[in-house]
This record gives sequence, C-alpha cells and structure tokens, in this order.
Amino acid sequence: MVSVKALYKPQKMTEGAGVTVQRVLGFETRYECDPFLLLDFFGSDSELEFKAGFPEHPHRGIETITYMLKGQVKHTDSTGGSGTIGAGEVQWMTAGSGIIHSEMPTGENGAMYGIQLWLNLPQEYKMVKPVYRELRREDIPVVETTSSQVKIISGKYRKRDGGLQGLYKPIDIFDVKLWPDSVFDEVITPDFRDYHYFLFVYEGEITLGNSDKPILAPCGVALTQGTIIHIRAGANGANFMFFGAEPNNEPIAWHGPIVMNTDAEIRKAIEELNSGTFLK
Repeated sequence: MVSVKALYKPQKMTEGAGVTVQRVLGFETRYECDPFLLLDFFGSDSELEFKAGFPEHPHRGIETITYMLKGQVKHTDSTGGSGTIGAGEVQWMTAGSGIIHSEMPTGENGAMYGIQLWLNLPQEYKMVKPVYRELRREDIPVVETTSSQVKIISGKYRKRDGGLQGLYKPIDIFDVKLWPDSVFDEVITPDFRDYHYFLFVYEGEITLGNSDKPILAPCGVALTQGTIIHIRAGANGANFMFFGAEPNNEPIAWHGPIVMNTDAEIRKAIEELNSGTFLK
C-alpha cells in the first residue's frame, strides 16, 4: 500500500513582474523529488497580484508544463511559438538548448489560477532544440467512474493515452476529481514501479492509504513506492494533480531559470546570455 513519504506545504512568494505564487516544490527538494524541480500554484482573486505577468526571461535544460485552472495565459517565445490557453488546458515548453519566453495572464471575473511544473531533462537531452506545444481541453481524454473523473494529460491511465506525451522523458500527469467521500483505488503496473509519484491537492481534502489524517489543500505529497494507491476524498470532495516519472539520478546545477548538470555549464549559459549567444 502506497503511503505518505513527505508533505510539502506551499511557501508564498512573488515571481515574474509581481505575480503571487505558492511554491510547493523548489530548490531544496530538487534531489528528493527528482526529476521534478519546481511546482508553483500561481494566481489570485485580485488582478493586482497577477496582471504584471512573467515578462521575457530565459530557460535552458528543462521543460515547463503549465495547466490552467481559471483565467488565461498567453505564451510567446524566441522560436516564434505562441498561444493562449484557458481553464483545463496545457502549455508544454521544452526549453532544451535555450529559449526566451513570456507568460502573460488575464483573469476570468478578476481571478486567475494555474499550476506550473518544471521537469528536469536528462543530461543527454539538455541541449535539444526548443519546442512549444499546447493541449486543448477537448483533446484531453477523460475517464469517469462512479467515484472519480480523471483527465489524462500525459502518460497512460486505464489503457488510454494522454493528450500529450513527453518528447524526451515519459511522464504521467493526471488531473483527478473525486466526488465527496469517494475513493481513488489504483494499481501501479510493473512498468512504472520505478517512478517517483506525487500529488498536489489543490481543492478539498484527502486521506491516503491506511492513514485517517486529512491532507488539506493546497499541499504537495510525495508517495512511497508500492503497488496499490488508495486515496479517499473528504466530505466536500477533492481535486488533485497526480504526476510521476522515473528519476534522472544525475547531478543538478541550478541557477534561476537555467538547470544543467555542472557549475561550468551554468557559467557558460550565463556568459552566453551576456554575450547574446544564448539562443542556438
């Protein structure tokens, strides 16, 4: 039976040009949550806390996966990629060898919320060509049962493939809605027993495994290795992201939006930014 390995309560901070974010995973958890580097729950009911957005900034060596819950975010980047996604839609950007992009949010009735996950690329793929992809709401497979609704963003769930697959690293990402007092019971197949699995509970509350201690939103949860996952929703139901991937098990050198394997690679990236040779 899978149980709680660690809990991650969000730390409130400001990013970009003044966007309120709640950081769930970050620099301090980079090795224990490998290959997931960062998880931000961003947004607010006040436009003053997000309208300045995330103006142009660089990335190298990672993928950013943005899932909107409310409002919209517009992406533009140095490859010519651009697009706007709304609630229930996904932007998946492979920064690879280097990209400069902006993410500018707009609210829905004054509110905007989303989740951004950073996935660390393995060393052999750090310098691949940048790619920008989108996943529309109608293209996300949905599996509904009497207890849950599962949106399959990536990976495979009950023999159905997600709307997008990782180009360089397989990853499971599901958005799970549990009805009040219902249970999410799943068996981890042998193919994925080496994955590190996590939850991000963004609405409601759950209990996990044999524990009756409630986990209240917003909260990140690292799961132990195991075969059976048993998650029960509270009286008002619950919504959580369920995500996992095999760890890279490689050194991590991280400076701001650039994540490589060595300090020398970080220094080179910064030198290239300063000299105008960052984009390949």
